[in-house]
Amino acid sequence: MAISQASLTVFFEAPFWVGLYERREAGHYRVCRIVFGPEPKDYEVLDYLLQNFHRLSFSPALPDGAGPAQAGNPKRRQREIQRSLQRPVKRTKAQQALSLQREAGKERRSQSGRAAKEAETERQFALRQQKRRAKHRGR
Repeated sequence: MAISQASLTVFFEAPFWVGLYERREAGHYRVCRIVFGPEPKDYEVLDYLLQNFHRLSFSPALPDGAGPAQAGNPKRRQREIQRSLQRPVKRTKAQQALSLQREAGKERRSQSGRAAKEAETERQFALRQQKRRAKHRGR
């Protein structure tokens, strides 16, 4: 049986209120960032989700690492915690998913921009050819 979880966290990220909608289903983790603007009321958040759920743009699926916690030697766990505090902070899974989504959008925009630029170049070339042929005919 597949377990599905969803959570929405609303927080203030200057100058707007932002919602982080996280979904875990069938071993995959997806996240969506929603910008609300002014501080939303609970009923406004619910209404927004009900009306705009189909428009939400979720990140690509990441494997969900939320398995059962491993019981181990408490001293070893304490040492691991101390080592992890000494290392630079890694990004959260939501931040990683949002950055993947951002990169995918960036790639999509660059491809569409490249296609538009090539189409414009071809159009200008065809226009030059047409003018050249018109001059050759003596018009």
